[in-house]
Amino acid sequence: MEDDRGVIVENMSSWDDPENSNCMSVEKKEKGAFYEDAAQYWSRIPATVDGMLGGYGFISKVDIQGSNLFLKRLFRLKVPPGNARALDCGAGIGRITEHFLLNHFQKVDLVEQNPAFVNQARTSLESHKNMGNFYCAGLQDFTPEPATYDVIWCQWVLGHLKDDDLIAFLHGCILGLKDNGIIVIKENTTTSGKLDEDPTDSSVTRPLEVLNTLIQQAGLRIAKQKRQENFPRGLYPVYMIATRPSMERSAYMKNVDSTITLPTETRIADEGDLPHNEWSANSLSECD
Repeated sequence: MEDDRGVIVENMSSWDDPENSNCMSVEKKEKGAFYEDAAQYWSRIPATVDGMLGGYGFISKVDIQGSNLFLKRLFRLKVPPGNARALDCGAGIGRITEHFLLNHFQKVDLVEQNPAFVNQARTSLESHKNMGNFYCAGLQDFTPEPATYDVIWCQWVLGHLKDDDLIAFLHGCILGLKDNGIIVIKENTTTSGKLDEDPTDSSVTRPLEVLNTLIQQAGLRIAKQKRQENFPRGLYPVYMIATRPSMERSAYMKNVDSTITLPTETRIADEGDLPHNEWSANSLSECD
């Protein structure tokens, strides 16, 4: 289940509080209820930027600016991703595609579960010369086409996936990467070290350490990581995390579940930056 929904005030949920012990934990919900409850919530949300951002539509410009700077940094790697095709995961009405990805890639596909949001995105974007496919599916049921994407962008959506489905989805994204491709994750994180649960939309917000552990369990390594700047106080910290497969594909195949079939042609290259002047000093780089 997905949508680019993620602007939420931190610590609004308190499902580990003993006073809430009579309420079902979001994390403990069975998968069917977890995804169905989220789908029902988003079916009631208007197909607008303000709806996508939980009433915080005014931060969209700052969000896009931060994403632009981060992507430019990735294009300056010694072995950068290409700019032929990108995938927008949990696209909502296409806000990120329209204002960000279409400015950088020759073709952009998007995937979104809510049919009303997909229809709105199609209405707004179908005529754009760089617009590709519109997929209507939840990420727990979606696998990208193999060896297709230079960048797969996942923003404010992975909190709608159970841990095992998140790992499986990222496995599928590895399948979908071209040579030198990158998966970018942009998500809320907690500062408490604990999982925050939102029963309203049936989602979770993970600590950064937990999110990074899941990324590594999926067979990815972190190439670049940076906190989004200039968001209002009181919101969850948002991190942009650029990832690549953690090992050569032949070795990776020996370490993943035997039910996952991976292509053998993807090449993993060392990271590193070319000179630039646009990057903030508080970015975190984890390079070979």
